[in-house]
Amino acid sequence: MPVSAAMVKELRTQTGAGIMDAKKALVETDGDIEAAVDWLRTKGIAKAAKKTGRTTEEGQIGVAVDGELGVLIEVNSETDFVAKNSQFCGFVQKMAQQALLVKDLEQLMESKMGEGRVSDHLSSEIASLGENMAIRRLTKISGQKIASYVHNEAAPGVGKIGVLVAFEGDDTDGLGRKLAMHVAASNPIALCEEDTPSDRVKRERQVLAEIAQSTGKPPQIIDKIVDGGMRKFFQNETLLNQKFVMDPNISVEQAADDGGLKITGFLYMRVGAN
Repeated sequence: MPVSAAMVKELRTQTGAGIMDAKKALVETDGDIEAAVDWLRTKGIAKAAKKTGRTTEEGQIGVAVDGELGVLIEVNSETDFVAKNSQFCGFVQKMAQQALLVKDLEQLMESKMGEGRVSDHLSSEIASLGENMAIRRLTKISGQKIASYVHNEAAPGVGKIGVLVAFEGDDTDGLGRKLAMHVAASNPIALCEEDTPSDRVKRERQVLAEIAQSTGKPPQIIDKIVDGGMRKFFQNETLLNQKFVMDPNISVEQAADDGGLKITGFLYMRVGAN
């Protein structure tokens, strides 16, 4: 497929590669951005990068917790000026609370709130603020206990990044919130090795194998190199194996154990990311 300037720009944003390298990678992978990232890595041009999937929309993440249930919701606006507006932030807060009562985004839009449906309230906000808005997505988590954290908070429970951590145990010293702050800083892709998406594991192993094969070492050495790379991958990308940001001498799992907690799940949401 034809390689557009926009595609080259997106790939360069993700990898830091030069224009010609980015264009060549896209040509070699028939315009597949994700495959092009891997192609650049195998050539030593780009480091491993998470697919950011940034969008052009501004907005805020709303966070709400009710007992054993927590929700994250993203509401978008056209400009950051409106996103910081108190009326907009108040609307995000209401949407987060309403989202606790429904199953998914489709049900949220049709749900009753006050004199009308959520979709009606959204239309009213658009007319009032004079800017297009959209409720982009929501996700929920349940657990024995749930800790929340909002980064770059514009209003209570509203900010650019929202995190929920589900756990078991008696949290007497606020460790749950610290764990949520860790997630906000590190954005793990899964809770543990077993929960990591199989396609993501396969993709990483393939990239590591190609890099190792380029060294010309014998197959048994290549296998060891790949296995070592995968161990490092899981340590860097899965929550329980990551080094705890508040004490890099221990893992997140060890930090939780020391505090008498067991992490059972987490959610991370950032404005504009997939």
